[in-house]
Amino acid sequence: MKFGVEKWTALWPHDAIANWVDSESGQWPLWVPVCIGAGIVTWEYCGNGALWAVILSCGLLCVTGHFCGKISVLMAMVKIAALCFAAGFLAIFIRSEMTGAPPLEKMWIGEFYGRITKVEHIAARDIVRFELETGGHAGLPGKVRVNLDPDKFHPQFTSGAVILLRARLVPPAGPSVPGGYDFARRAWFDGLGASGTVLGEVRLYKASPSKPLLSSVRRDLSLHIRSKMPPESGSIAAALATGDRGAISDDDAEAMRNSGMAHLLSISGLHVTAVVGAIFLIISRILALFPPLALRFPVPLIAAGLAALGAIGYTLLTGSEVPTIRSCIAALMVLAALAMGRDALTLRLVVFGASLIMLLWPESLAGPSFQLSFAAVSTIIVLHESKWMRRFASSREEGMVRKMLRGTVILLITGAAIELILAPIAIFHFHKSGLYGALANVIAIPLTTFVVMPFEALALIFDLAGLGAPFWWVTDISLTAILLLAHGVSNAPGAVSMLPVMPDWAFGFMVVGALWFGIFRKRTRYLGVPAFLIGLAAMVSAPYPDILVTGDGKHLAVVDRDGRLALLRDRAGEYVRDTLRENAGVKADPVPIADWPGAKCSPDACIISIDRGGRRWNIMALRSRYYIPSMELAAACKRVDIVVSDRWLPRSCKPRWLRADRETLAHTGGLTFYLSGKFTAAHVESVTANGRHHPWVEAAR
Repeated sequence: MKFGVEKWTALWPHDAIANWVDSESGQWPLWVPVCIGAGIVTWEYCGNGALWAVILSCGLLCVTGHFCGKISVLMAMVKIAALCFAAGFLAIFIRSEMTGAPPLEKMWIGEFYGRITKVEHIAARDIVRFELETGGHAGLPGKVRVNLDPDKFHPQFTSGAVILLRARLVPPAGPSVPGGYDFARRAWFDGLGASGTVLGEVRLYKASPSKPLLSSVRRDLSLHIRSKMPPESGSIAAALATGDRGAISDDDAEAMRNSGMAHLLSISGLHVTAVVGAIFLIISRILALFPPLALRFPVPLIAAGLAALGAIGYTLLTGSEVPTIRSCIAALMVLAALAMGRDALTLRLVVFGASLIMLLWPESLAGPSFQLSFAAVSTIIVLHESKWMRRFASSREEGMVRKMLRGTVILLITGAAIELILAPIAIFHFHKSGLYGALANVIAIPLTTFVVMPFEALALIFDLAGLGAPFWWVTDISLTAILLLAHGVSNAPGAVSMLPVMPDWAFGFMVVGALWFGIFRKRTRYLGVPAFLIGLAAMVSAPYPDILVTGDGKHLAVVDRDGRLALLRDRAGEYVRDTLRENAGVKADPVPIADWPGAKCSPDACIISIDRGGRRWNIMALRSRYYIPSMELAAACKRVDIVVSDRWLPRSCKPRWLRADRETLAHTGGLTFYLSGKFTAAHVESVTANGRHHPWVEAAR
């Protein structure tokens, strides 16, 4: 008995559905990580409160599928999708419960003991960073992060050592404005409860019981590389070998980002692939030189095994960060496929790697590193599996010049496709994207893979005999050329496209559309194109904000229609300035608000008038700590629409629309004002509007 299911299933075009499902039978397993990711995204937007709803809904789908006879194949897929969805939700729920650390309640200054768990030398900022286990002493979180001056560092401050220090600690900060970087989220999943700065000297209480071999080797190797080359190229070379990016200057890092070559600085797929490929090729060629060995032993299996050891060693040497581990897992799967004689790079391999990463580190799904790397690899595979690309890239009898031209065109097409897919991701996370990245990477990637990394490896090997100077010279010349290319592309007209914060749903439409088009193979794949275009149109037409206010109320920015940004406080730090500029989608450097047309400023406050949405808006921003008579303040508040202050204001201060003082901002976080929307009325977006359910926000509250 089917409980009447046969009646309503008769209304379904089950034959057409069954035929379509059968025609795409080879592609359905590729949706497994998508379903896992959907569960993770649901947790991001609904939090722990949706746990039982997800469990009951997924259980209901599985039970319902058992009674659906005529569309059993489709319902079997629904059951699998429901299980994967629940697995993703439970993975990040469990991860949050296991690693999440309640943050420090308020600023704390005092002395405490801490066991060092991680040491980072950030030469570009001239600081050393410690991660410390406090054991919960003095009411502190179990794990904190502190910065200290390099002259206070001692070589005995290694992982495992216990130190006594005095520090100023603060809770991990959330986004300063809507769409900004959320350090509190990262700290929650890293188990960090506070961060701060060391005050005074640091004393060694107990030395590390064992010498941290890998961290010592990594530090010594990084120092050795930088000593052999000029500072600019040496910092890049150290990043390629050890993952230490602390010495890279802000200008060089910004140029690499704007030119689309920032992926070269993060140890990920490119670097692991170069190491694995070099080891596999060298071992294979060496074994092939000895016929007795080549005939008796499986050369590909031996080469793959040694390359796998090399990949694991390189991952450990570079700090075992999540992107590197992800790339190492992918490389190991490729080597396993080669050893078994299977296709080395397929979407199924990417699916397996993505699923594994999301189940082990589900929080990485929301990060740009995961999205950019898997999107790039998937784009390459989908493009090169297409019929027209296979025909164009297939081997044929032709001269060297035509072969090189064909290879260059293939690189350009591949780079352009990757840029098309990665640009929305970069704009969603960083609010900007390089436009010439495909052209720059055509030069930078081969130069890094076939010149820089091999010659740097040879330089390190020959340095054992003191003969590495020629190889360091070649490495320096190559890296200098890459930096010149990065700065040249970054400074080119129109090199960087900046847009304001896009709606989450627009990004979701583009992701779903791209996945639908990339996974399916029949004509139904083209249904993903409209979804992608809808999201793209929403991204491009995202409204520019008119006013931004940081969560502490100290910084206010007014955005001009001509692409200018004016700041309330002239001495705002670089981080604040860059954050406001990027979230506003403005390229130009901020100017003082006193230079804004129609602004009237005194040492205590500024009155700004702007015309938006067919009316004039008056904003009053307080910027001093001096007492203002309540009657005078109340009268001023009545004459303006918006009041912004970093201190508590009396109830008598009643502007015509909104008062954003310390009390209000404590509940809302940073604010973004849209006063002249094309399709919506004037409204305000806050940091906490969509994040109240997050455990790190609830713990901080």
